[in-house]
Amino acid sequence: MNTIIGKDATFTGTIDVKGSVRVDGIVKGKVICSDTVTIGAGGSVEADIESQTAVIVGKLSGNINATEKIELQAKSDVEGDIRTKSLVVEQGAIFCGSCSMKQGKSNLGFIPPQETKEDKSEKEKVKDKI
Repeated sequence: MNTIIGKDATFTGTIDVKGSVRVDGIVKGKVICSDTVTIGAGGSVEADIESQTAVIVGKLSGNINATEKIELQAKSDVEGDIRTKSLVVEQGAIFCGSCSMKQGKSNLGFIPPQETKEDKSEKEKVKDKI
């Protein structure tokens, strides 16, 4: 952890961190981070966040753009839009906003493969027989 905003600290403005940052206090403005932004249970952030990964346990009012992953843990309260490749939402998390998942192929097999011309012609043959 490169930077910590303690529970009794209040920061207003833009934070630009090379590495990771943890917020247990109050931040208002914008957070730019090259690694992970963590908002602790007592943390309150009124800011837009740009990072690689974000872990939210506390309160966030703002948009998040994380290039890799966002975790909304059980006691988190998030109001804002999310853009990421991977999203984890634990039961009990509050999320009010929209989510946009970046394009990319899933390696987990959850997204069905695209239909080929051969598949379509096979379906037509089956329909004709019925």
